[in-house]
Amino acid sequence: MSGRRVEARKDGRGARWPSKDPGERLDFAIDWTARLEGDAIAASTFAVPAGIVGEASSRSATMTTVWLSSGADRRAYLVVNSITTAAGRVMRQAVRIKIKAKSRA
Repeated sequence: MSGRRVEARKDGRGARWPSKDPGERLDFAIDWTARLEGDAIAASTFAVPAGIVGEASSRSATMTTVWLSSGADRRAYLVVNSITTAAGRVMRQAVRIKIKAKSRA
């Protein structure tokens, strides 16, 4: 799973997960450790655009995870994770994911 994990950026932009096949159902994570500065994640929601399916999500004190499936081949989607920390901070991270069909051998 480490290949499908990105670090939250201070500006909340520019992160990219590796591409996935439209038929795959995979978990993708965001590591918030650097932005939390010792705080902990208390709540997390993912905004997943139409065309790709966010099936489930979870969180730990420093990381959030969403399971994604479907998506149109050769299309990119922007998934946005919003968290609230134990101290009441609210942060957002946008992550781009591209759908790319794997060759059928």
